[in-house]
Amino acid sequence: MIPLDILAAAATGLGAGLALIVAIGAQNAFVLRQGIHGEHVWLVVLVCMASDVVLIAGGIFGIGEVVRAVPIVVVAIRVAGALFLFAYGVLAAKRAFRPGRLVAGRQLGTLSRGAVLATVLTLTWLNPHVYLDTVLLLGTLANQHGELRWWFGAGAALGSVIWFSALGFGARLLRPVFARPASSLPGPRPGACSTRSSPPS
Repeated sequence: MIPLDILAAAATGLGAGLALIVAIGAQNAFVLRQGIHGEHVWLVVLVCMASDVVLIAGGIFGIGEVVRAVPIVVVAIRVAGALFLFAYGVLAAKRAFRPGRLVAGRQLGTLSRGAVLATVLTLTWLNPHVYLDTVLLLGTLANQHGELRWWFGAGAALGSVIWFSALGFGARLLRPVFARPASSLPGPRPGACSTRSSPPS
């Protein structure tokens, strides 16, 4: 039987992880878009989950202290992320003035595997909130649990696995909703340049 202190640490990590990740920013919206399209969903979900596991582990290892000691790193990431999100927002604004419906399933002009990979990596690793929340905040919370910090981290990582799996693979349930002409999701238009926003991921 698993000791109660381990279960408590893991459950706290799970709750903290979900509290930070369950917010529809650019990354989550892209995962949702790919899930509705049914296009490279496994790739997108695995990249998001693996990225969170790496970032959470980095926070527990103490990378957050390095970020605190060299704040210019966060500033650089913030500027790069802001520029990217601005361009991403411009694309979303263009789509807002061209109402259409989101067609499920593969179709001509959809994003290639390479474009999808580049987009999800950019949305994840150029998001400054990822470092501030996942690395700094979760890392700090985890290390407050002392020897149980890795159980906290495991719980937080499980939260990412649950969330991205539900978002990516459960998105198909929303296909009838987004098939309506008034519905749209942010994401690169077929043929356009492919380019976690706000909190976090």
